[in-house]
Amino acid sequence: MALRQPIVSVLGHVDHGKTTLLDRIRGTSVAQREAGKITQHIGATEVPIDAIYRICGNLIKKKFRVPGLLFIDTPGHEAFTTLRARGGALADLAVLIIDINEGLMPQTIESIKILRRYKTPFVIGANKIDLIFGWKNSEGEPFITAIKKQKDKVQETLDEKIYSIVEKMYEMGFSAERYDRITDFTQNVAIIPMSAKLGVGIADLLIVLVGLAQKFLEKNLRTEGGPGEGTILEVKEERGLGKTIDVIVYSGTFRKGDTIVVGSTGEPIVTKIKAILKPKPLDEMRDPRDRFLNVEEVHAAAGIKIAAPNLENALAGSPVLVAQDNIEELIERVKREMGIHIELQEEGVIIKADALGSLEALAFELKQEGIPIKKADIGDISKRDIIDAQTIGNPLYRVILGFNVRVLPEAEKEASKVNIITNNVVYKIIEDYLKWAEEKKMEMEKEKRLEITFPGKFKVLPEYIFRLSKPAIVGIRVLGGRIRVGQRILREDGRVVGRIKSIRKEDANVVEAIMGEEVAVAIDDVTVGRQIKAEEIYYIDIPEDHAKKLFKMDLSYDDREVLEEIAKIKRKEKPFWGL
Repeated sequence: MALRQPIVSVLGHVDHGKTTLLDRIRGTSVAQREAGKITQHIGATEVPIDAIYRICGNLIKKKFRVPGLLFIDTPGHEAFTTLRARGGALADLAVLIIDINEGLMPQTIESIKILRRYKTPFVIGANKIDLIFGWKNSEGEPFITAIKKQKDKVQETLDEKIYSIVEKMYEMGFSAERYDRITDFTQNVAIIPMSAKLGVGIADLLIVLVGLAQKFLEKNLRTEGGPGEGTILEVKEERGLGKTIDVIVYSGTFRKGDTIVVGSTGEPIVTKIKAILKPKPLDEMRDPRDRFLNVEEVHAAAGIKIAAPNLENALAGSPVLVAQDNIEELIERVKREMGIHIELQEEGVIIKADALGSLEALAFELKQEGIPIKKADIGDISKRDIIDAQTIGNPLYRVILGFNVRVLPEAEKEASKVNIITNNVVYKIIEDYLKWAEEKKMEMEKEKRLEITFPGKFKVLPEYIFRLSKPAIVGIRVLGGRIRVGQRILREDGRVVGRIKSIRKEDANVVEAIMGEEVAVAIDDVTVGRQIKAEEIYYIDIPEDHAKKLFKMDLSYDDREVLEEIAKIKRKEKPFWGL
């Protein structure tokens, strides 16, 4: 049985060289034409086996059965979660591009987590080796020959950088090694040093990918006959064609005139293929040099553009299935695949994402952190989402977490009423949320403490008696805990006297004074020399229900000591006070 070409997803941190790598293989300059030279859209490129033979030259010692490679170039990693086949990853293999001089960056780490979750075999392209100081130009050469021309110092520096990546990969649970030092590719992630800019190591990368595909994935690559199945990369408006869908075909055959069932933002779309457009081999699907070929049929695996009526609501990441006499069955299958299967709770955060795969990736990571989800949906953040977030009881969950989405104009006026955290890196969203939740928790704890009368102990300083009564104004030293405006004063004999009217520290009025501070206090309803006296020690009077809460709280040693002293005074009259 013939083999289809494996689908290879190229992932990695922004600007680490994903598109430049594919440009080098294709002989194109797509990266130069992108806005800010950063990939904005998902692309697909077919690299036939003949082109691989040409690039690899003498490195190839035997013929391969794999007909080529179909590369998918993604903006960052997010398309990887969007592109799914039957609920799993669409890609058979992945290339993780890492700038060897920068190492693992946020989107690199994100990509590794996603590759692990989907159990996708991958290799690492350690890019930009040409920037290592002293690297001798060896344009277009395989790494395996280029490295022999480098000085010892350059080779040592390269090894240091590679082992830095090896170490980081080990921390993430992977064993990795330079590809030419690996004896068992099932146990190690291959690192291929390369320069996409100069074309160094491209041959090594291609031969490793083709070799891995043929040796370990042959069973998965056997071509299946029958109706075509694919996944939407993007939905685009094309002049003369209207709305079209860029599709990766991973199984079966698509023919002009076929009825297809397409996933959408609403009910599945049933429509008929008007045209199938296919880029020429080594041409970029999102930015072709030549016109697309208008073909009658296409077999897996391939990247194609489909023109058909009523595709306005088609959704990236959703399935495209060729129907025969089973339309109803396929509609149900698409509904199942488009269904959001995320465990929801009565109380939890709200999450939004640009596609189903991204939503599931965010939900998966939240579950790992033990963060519950109340609502999960695809699309931009709406006014309804903000209203829903406002009704959540627990303030720590009164938040909307958005992956690759924006706040709709209708919702912008309301946006300040809840916390909205958005990013195009899942773990950054989680990181930002955990940081915010910690700050919120501390803020809530502070508010809670303000509501509870905390223990306090102070001594009246004899040299600072400013006024005897109405109100009495005296200097004090806080010996333990804290004192606040409005609190009543407890004497050591158990009698409650006076109320703190104000606290002055240096030249300013303050609400609170803490242990070690010397301040002036104004006290209502006392006269110095009668109810309070110089040199004596006084406490803050704590209501019993507050004391019960305090005994359960995680107080500092000093606060607890003062609380115990107050309890001792109170229990002379009421033995079980505060218990």
